[in-house]
Amino acid sequence: MQQVDRMPHLTGDLRFEFGKNWRRFLHRIDLSRMEAARLSLSERLKMTNLEGLSFVDIGCGSGLFSLAARQLAATVLSFDLDPDSVSCTRELKGLCLPKDDCWTIEQGSALDIDYLRTLGTFDVVYSWAVLHHTGAMWQALENASSMVKPGGNLFVAVYNDAGGSTRRWKWIKQVYNWSPCLLRQLLLGSYAVYYAVARLAYHALHPSLLILQPERGMSLWTNLVDWIGGYPFEFAKPEEVFECDRKRGFTLEGLRTKPDNAWKEFVFTLGGDPENRGPPTPC
Repeated sequence: MQQVDRMPHLTGDLRFEFGKNWRRFLHRIDLSRMEAARLSLSERLKMTNLEGLSFVDIGCGSGLFSLAARQLAATVLSFDLDPDSVSCTRELKGLCLPKDDCWTIEQGSALDIDYLRTLGTFDVVYSWAVLHHTGAMWQALENASSMVKPGGNLFVAVYNDAGGSTRRWKWIKQVYNWSPCLLRQLLLGSYAVYYAVARLAYHALHPSLLILQPERGMSLWTNLVDWIGGYPFEFAKPEEVFECDRKRGFTLEGLRTKPDNAWKEFVFTLGGDPENRGPPTPC
């Protein structure tokens, strides 16, 4: 298997500063966002709690979903390549669960095979909208899949290949990250106006689907900045992701998509008896 640079952001590759965006989101995390994240995680995994289970958050970002998993009683490991994301997650833990020994936070890469091997396997491997930003999405998906215990779950979200519009967005993201600060602000402002108009038009046609707040406890502005700036940027058709993990023995348990078809969310189960995952993780 090809060796992957452990710190690709140091090679000169174009890369969005995800951690700085998450740090701006940190002060917006309140009890209602925590509850929304916890409910989202519980619903998608179809589990009311994760007691006795191990949970790894690959690309933990703000740490909100690591916190949600810990509040659902899982033993949690969070890691991220971006030092600002690691710092942000540690700060959130310090604010909410400062003396909790069942939540570990580290810096690491989804592409660093040697590092991942030291972590072992987990009952739940979670990586929401992260693997397509690594610069080697299929390798990252393979690495994440290898971390799932038999009977465990792989929960990922991947940008959808919607054809020409997806490729235009890749170009926009490249322009954004190449641009000076002023041009970035102009791009953000233009996209915010476009998004607001498109959202109003969509809800005018589908009033029963009106959503006043972003799902999963997220922030609309944080999501907008992440969307226009998030690079590297890869994408896949849902059948490609399904086939990739089917070959590894996974069964698709759930599939969701955003109304604008920007991403697909997958929950897979690795073949094996969930009752025989091994002893519960002590905590």
